[in-house]
Amino acid sequence: MITQTGRDALSQERAPIYEALERFQKMRVVPFDVPGHKRGRGNPELTALLGETCMRLDVNSMKPLDNLCHPVSVIADAEHLAAEAFGAAHAFLMVGGTTSAVQSMVLTVVKRGEKIILPRNVHRSVMGAMVLCGAVPVYVNPAGDERLGIPLGMRVEDVKKAIEENPDAKAILVNNPTYYGICSDLRSIVRLAHEHGMLCLADEAHGTHFYFGENLPVSAMAAGADMAAVSMHKSGGSLTQSSILLTGPAMSAGYVRQVINLTQTTSASYLLLSSLDISRRNLALRGREAFAQVVRMAEYAREEINRIGGYYAYAGELINGDSIFDFDVTKLSIHTRDIGLAGIEVYDLLRDEYDIQVEFGDLGNILAYLSIGDRQRELERLVSSLSEIRRRFARDKSSLMDYDYIDPIVVLSPQEAFYAEKESLPIRETAGRICSEFVMCYPPGIPILTPGEQITEEIIDYIEYAKEKGCSMTGPEDPGIEYLNVLA
Repeated sequence: MITQTGRDALSQERAPIYEALERFQKMRVVPFDVPGHKRGRGNPELTALLGETCMRLDVNSMKPLDNLCHPVSVIADAEHLAAEAFGAAHAFLMVGGTTSAVQSMVLTVVKRGEKIILPRNVHRSVMGAMVLCGAVPVYVNPAGDERLGIPLGMRVEDVKKAIEENPDAKAILVNNPTYYGICSDLRSIVRLAHEHGMLCLADEAHGTHFYFGENLPVSAMAAGADMAAVSMHKSGGSLTQSSILLTGPAMSAGYVRQVINLTQTTSASYLLLSSLDISRRNLALRGREAFAQVVRMAEYAREEINRIGGYYAYAGELINGDSIFDFDVTKLSIHTRDIGLAGIEVYDLLRDEYDIQVEFGDLGNILAYLSIGDRQRELERLVSSLSEIRRRFARDKSSLMDYDYIDPIVVLSPQEAFYAEKESLPIRETAGRICSEFVMCYPPGIPILTPGEQITEEIIDYIEYAKEKGCSMTGPEDPGIEYLNVLA
């Protein structure tokens, strides 16, 4: 274990979990424990796919390697270094994705019947936490951009109004940033929360780089938030499903650990843990330079895409000091409707015709996710492909459906509705009924309907149109989304 002196002296150059795995490999230990593939020998096909090194490092918790449920040595050291790198009081390594981190945040601060203030355009993981703990969401409906057809950030005045109307709320949750790159005034929202005895949580699934880049929106910890869920595997470069939960000084680290252990696996993957450890070191040592390059690439791509005509790659010019307080310029968000194509149609064309996979397409936009692994030549290929799509496939945009953010009509808490008696009806027969399940396009995973909300003709039209355009719809029990479960 690193001594305190060692921590101060070596700091971010260490990767304690990775170093412990390297030592372990040299010990030639005979495995009479799990996993059953026994360092890959029992599954040669998987070893051929993933490689011998990967299989040798897929090991079980043991004293030399610590235990994620109750870390006392190398994992504890890695978490200390992560907290230091992110400017947090404590950091928890998470192997259940940022979904697990977000749900742990919510489960830590609210319980059954208690209120939490949040924007309606949250990720499905937040609403899943509502079902699990029985908390009551108080929605701050985000502003919308009529041209782009996307939800924006929370206005400070709207948050203040929600606080005044719900002084018994326990916490406020903020997206920092949204999937599209839009940031609310996080510092002001944190200050409002604390002035009213509430905690402030941040879903920073798409904001890892805020902690290491320059001239980017403020990070949750720098803004004084109490908890933040950070997707290291998105913009931070670690393996898929690895994440970090950060906490400020007001939170009890021991209690947060207890909450995490309610749902997180007791068989933590050392592949994921070591990837978090190594990626944190990489960002701490080289992140500033790496993300400066990401910003340069994004700005280049935006300029070139906007020159094509018909597309709109938007960024900081949208900032209005309120619902768009700041913008994450690494997000290459592109509006497509002016060439007569929905975002999901451009998404499909890029993949099927040009072998380019972007992050998502919705009804009006696509997102090309840029991070530390991208290179200039791939961006040039994206730009040229978008130009060719406009030339080959553009059409009259009058055939596209006009749409906007739909304010939810909340009747019951998500937990009450999810576990209530229900019946399955054809979707066109559900107008006016109370939904008992989730409906969303994934990605981005922002629910169109959550349990406890009233279904309207407008929502049904939106779902049918999204299906027609090819959006990947998830959530309902019926995989074809021909039927919806509603309260009986």
